[in-house]
Amino acid sequence: MSSNPLIWIIDEEWPDYEIEKEILNKAYANCTIKYSTYDIAADLTEFGDQVDAVICQVYAYITAAMLEKMPKCKAIAVYGGGFDRVDIQAAKARGIKVTNVSNYCAEDLADYVLAAIYHFNKRLTTYADSMAQGLWGAQAVAKPVRRIKGSQLLIVGFGRIGRVVAARAKAVHMEVLAHDAYVSRETMAACGVEKVELAAGLAQADFVSVNAIYIPETEGLLAYREFKLMKPTAYLINTARGRILVEDDLIKAVQDGSIAGAAVDVIANEPPKGDEAILHCDKILVTPHISYISIDSYTELKTRVVGNIITMLKGEIPADLVNP
Repeated sequence: MSSNPLIWIIDEEWPDYEIEKEILNKAYANCTIKYSTYDIAADLTEFGDQVDAVICQVYAYITAAMLEKMPKCKAIAVYGGGFDRVDIQAAKARGIKVTNVSNYCAEDLADYVLAAIYHFNKRLTTYADSMAQGLWGAQAVAKPVRRIKGSQLLIVGFGRIGRVVAARAKAVHMEVLAHDAYVSRETMAACGVEKVELAAGLAQADFVSVNAIYIPETEGLLAYREFKLMKPTAYLINTARGRILVEDDLIKAVQDGSIAGAAVDVIANEPPKGDEAILHCDKILVTPHISYISIDSYTELKTRVVGNIITMLKGEIPADLVNP
């Protein structure tokens, strides 16, 4: 590999790339760093044949046709856990290693889940109308809720993120259930969590946190049939991937009262056009895919992405490799 590789960053998210530049320039004093938005056609034509490695945002498409125009490329590192927009098989066929960055924001996602639970439990933003009517104290509360202590949380997907969510919930004395076909009952028990089948957990839970990975087996995992199993007082929180839920079914479930509501930081179509039904549905709080964001998570994400690139350019196998 050349001592002065060309690294191509494809992104529309970050305001700067100071961390990336600092690490890359230490590793390769004469490296070239190019930057593009997701509209990459002109840049691909201009310098695609010179690219040694790509760093890209999760929203950037890296297609087989694009890879054909980058004959020197040996590495692709994705900013985040999701890599579904990279043609993994085409990359592997060309000898290009691909990495993601998994679990770097587990603490941040767990904070979001707990924040959503408290949002639904304490309803701090819902009392303006009551106060305008002169209602105060108990008169302002139409339907009291259960305490968070003793309420039941079902975690769907018990990987590292799910385990951090569980620890947060246990700290506020929630009863935690989890569904994950690939994690043993003993492993969950060691975390103070009860392993359950999905249907049983949905029926018991006051809150459901979706923390499963997005793979073909989990696409559409939660549809109307599953939402109908939940309590009408229960809330769903999704920080994983939008397509793990059947979005239209979630809308139907909150509209017909099958569940009380939802908070979703991810939706099926990202970034949205603005006319998606879920953005305009009462009882569904949508946030713009920000649950992972903190100064700490940014630093870890960027550091690991660049570390993956350097490892791959050295011809070594990175820990985050997704196409072995």
